Amino acid sequence: MNKINYQKQLDKVIENLGETKPTLLLHSCCAPCSSYVLEYLSQYFDITIDYYNPNIDSKEEYEKRVHEQQRLVNEMNLPIKVIDAGYDPQTFFDMAKGYEQEPEGGKRCYRCYKLRLDQAAKLAKEGGYDYFTTTLTISPLKNAAWLNELGQKAGELEGVEFLPSDFKKKGGYQRSIQLSKEYNLYRQNFCGCIFSKRESEERMHKEKNIEKM
Repeated sequence: MNKINYQKQLDKVIENLGETKPTLLLHSCCAPCSSYVLEYLSQYFDITIDYYNPNIDSKEEYEKRVHEQQRLVNEMNLPIKVIDAGYDPQTFFDMAKGYEQEPEGGKRCYRCYKLRLDQAAKLAKEGGYDYFTTTLTISPLKNAAWLNELGQKAGELEGVEFLPSDFKKKGGYQRSIQLSKEYNLYRQNFCGCIFSKRESEERMHKEKNIEKM
């Protein structure tokens, strides 16, 4: 079975835009991941950022990431509005119930992707946006096929167009690292939830122990 090239699908959409600059609701997971996506897509779309991430493990961490998102937009000097959907961890824990022991990248993450993409689709429909999408596909650790499939289904359900993507392609991930350094962005070492934080801490602990041997 051939893998779908979502970047080529995005290229085709952009190619067919012509002179128009349609509206795009961009779900952003964090400032570093959004950096390249904003640089890239702002050439072709009128973007509004949807900052909806109930998975983040603490209010302090959430507010730090929201602040960095707004600062990045301001410093990039882009005419982009950031919608802060607010900190709502209970929604995430309700979704994750029964999946607490799943490894990162497993069923819990799939459900978390769905939670955020469903919200973005609803908000895009309510706001009358032409398209919606997510920055999540820029990460080499995120399953682009899952994200695109879930986005497509959410879009069909709400009646709004999902913009396909695989932002890590065309050197997107490397560019996001470069931009993060240029803007001195806070780069967290875990995705956001308490479960991924624990995995990250355990991994770092093991690495330190190996170094001591």
